[in-house]
Amino acid sequence: MIRGLIGKKLGMTQIFDKEGDVVPVTVVEAGPCTILDIKDSPMKVKLGFDPVRESLVNKPRQGFFKKVGVSPLRMIREFESSDNKDYKVGQQLTADVFKAGDFVDVSGTSIGKGFQGGMKRWHWRGGGATHGSMHHRRVGSIGASADPSRTLPGSHMPGHMGAQPATVQSLRVMNVDVEHNTILVKGAVPGTSNAYLVINRSKKKKFKPLDVEKKAVIRKINPMKQSKAKVAGKAK
Repeated sequence: MIRGLIGKKLGMTQIFDKEGDVVPVTVVEAGPCTILDIKDSPMKVKLGFDPVRESLVNKPRQGFFKKVGVSPLRMIREFESSDNKDYKVGQQLTADVFKAGDFVDVSGTSIGKGFQGGMKRWHWRGGGATHGSMHHRRVGSIGASADPSRTLPGSHMPGHMGAQPATVQSLRVMNVDVEHNTILVKGAVPGTSNAYLVINRSKKKKFKPLDVEKKAVIRKINPMKQSKAKVAGKAK
């Protein structure tokens, strides 16, 4: 079975679980993805997503799509697979690859925030706010002495923020809508609405049914702290 799919972020909403609690979820369009190539060593499957006009595809890719007999697709990614016997080139994979209770790792491009100062970009504490400090949000000393007589690379400085590859791990699939080819993932994922995503099964967490009852956590009371509270008259 293939490990993941290509998708698109549609936006965020909220649902209610069986216990009546509000759960924030991201709506992700997972597929349909078309199989473009199958590899046996190592076992991988190449998928394409989102149809695009042929005029927007360069000549090498046009030749590739004509060779496999598939209309041009905008995004292509390879995914690991455990068994390829049921797959063939041209076959479409939909959201039913996942099921409610699965855990997934979602990769995308974070939201770009433009050029930002060091306090926002690197969480600097800032300088004094009063008494004429003249150094509220500015960069401090960045130079070195006679040795090495230069600014060292990698220093935390103002600059472009966001628009970087990002992955959020172990997000739980709350619902799968095969008819509309969407999945609901608990929590937020990288990117803006309509941003492309790569959805992989989590390697850290395995499937866990949604109908499993939550067990109450019994916290042990430290007898020493309890006795001190009683002595102070603060124990309930």
